[in-house]
Amino acid sequence: MRKLSAMIVLACLLCSGAGAQDWKLRTNKNGIRVYAREVPGSRIHALKVESTFDVPASRLVAVILDIEGATDWLYSTKSCIPVKTMSAADVYYYSEIKFPWPVANRDFVAHLTISQDASTKTIHAHAENVSDMVPEKKGIVRVTQSIGNWTIQPLNSNQAYVQYELQVDPAGALPAWLVNMLSSRGPYESFFNLKTQLQKSKYAGAKYAFITD
Repeated sequence: MRKLSAMIVLACLLCSGAGAQDWKLRTNKNGIRVYAREVPGSRIHALKVESTFDVPASRLVAVILDIEGATDWLYSTKSCIPVKTMSAADVYYYSEIKFPWPVANRDFVAHLTISQDASTKTIHAHAENVSDMVPEKKGIVRVTQSIGNWTIQPLNSNQAYVQYELQVDPAGALPAWLVNMLSSRGPYESFFNLKTQLQKSKYAGAKYAFITD
């Protein structure tokens, strides 16, 4: 379940059409706020999670670009593997999401791109589903509709506000208890784990030519 929520938590990956007033607060603890809102035509809610982290924005980008490291912090992520690298800020990856028995695991392929607004310094990371780069696997349900967006706003050289929105259709019939658990637990636990992940030494001093902290 770690990543479905990253999708649901790599879920949600975003319904930006509705107004901000439509978001309903689900969780507010440890400096992490999780919101949900209904999506027309879908029983799965769009999700939004936000917090402030005491690290440079580039370190957050380093964690997002560390595809294989996603299993350490994204909720319910069983595997996350780079598929194709177009540039330092443009990658394709494959991920499998764990579900409790007897529900089948889900998997998906996503295209991740990262950019920064030169005037506001706001960083945008967009992950959208692509379906034809990795063959489907027996016993795993392929997710074909997901959109996730990160917004990272540097507040100073060592602090950044982070917002993640996810909208995903996990495909197949899922029991209501499981959907509710994913939507309430996944985003919070992913951001809680992210705080620890950011402190790992491999991300210290991360710098990118396309990012200004």
